[in-house]
Amino acid sequence: MASGTIRAGIGGWTFEPWRGVFYPPGLRQADELSYAASKLTAIEINGTYYSSFKPDSWAKWRAATPDGFKFAVKASRFCTNRKVLADGAESMGRFLNQGLSELGDRLGPILWQFANTKKFDPDDFEGFLKLLPAQQDGLRLAHVLEVRHPTFVDPAFVALARKYGATVCLADHFTYPMIPDVTGEVVYARLQTGSDGVETAYSAADLDLWTGRLKTYAEGGAPADLAAADAANPAAATPRDVYAFVIHEGKVRAPAAAMAIIQRVGG
Repeated sequence: MASGTIRAGIGGWTFEPWRGVFYPPGLRQADELSYAASKLTAIEINGTYYSSFKPDSWAKWRAATPDGFKFAVKASRFCTNRKVLADGAESMGRFLNQGLSELGDRLGPILWQFANTKKFDPDDFEGFLKLLPAQQDGLRLAHVLEVRHPTFVDPAFVALARKYGATVCLADHFTYPMIPDVTGEVVYARLQTGSDGVETAYSAADLDLWTGRLKTYAEGGAPADLAAADAANPAAATPRDVYAFVIHEGKVRAPAAAMAIIQRVGG
């Protein structure tokens, strides 16, 4: 059966509590990215939400990772934390032109994260979607929308995301809504209900459950146990690449969870 590629990873790579737990004792901080990239298949860059980086930083990140590895990039908060989203064109331009293209084939999806107070307004949100470019410096871009207000659990939002080819982030979270509908060319999950009290953040049963869901998405389907916002209009069945990031509070055990998923999918 044809299937897309499933990648699993963590948010960022510089995190002191990982030293001696995920990172071997004595590993140089300068070598942490290359080590993480040798164990995981993707990393979500979170620092870009708060600040910009020089092109040589992006080039160094690319050089530290193996073929097939992908970086997801969280977009600047100045693009999304706005009363009127369409007013963010200038900030979006600054974000996209800071050097992302230096990642080359390591560039994965761009995550646009919205405040949990941002409600779904169709006109406002379409104004934002119209700003999203299909490419940057010749690199094809995949856009992911992480919305965190319950008003987005709406068939109209699903339809709008599909109209512009954007992926709705699948959020496994204690309070944010889960919208499992397939809307873009990739599937993007953020697994945020794990616990550092469990060696692999999620139990073996939950890891099996999530891995099964990820495989279903990769094969072009949708998990039957997740309630779609627009169940009457499922996406076309076609293989898709899938990204899963373990980003729970504390996140000490996030790398272990991501590696467990990679093992389960045969990566």
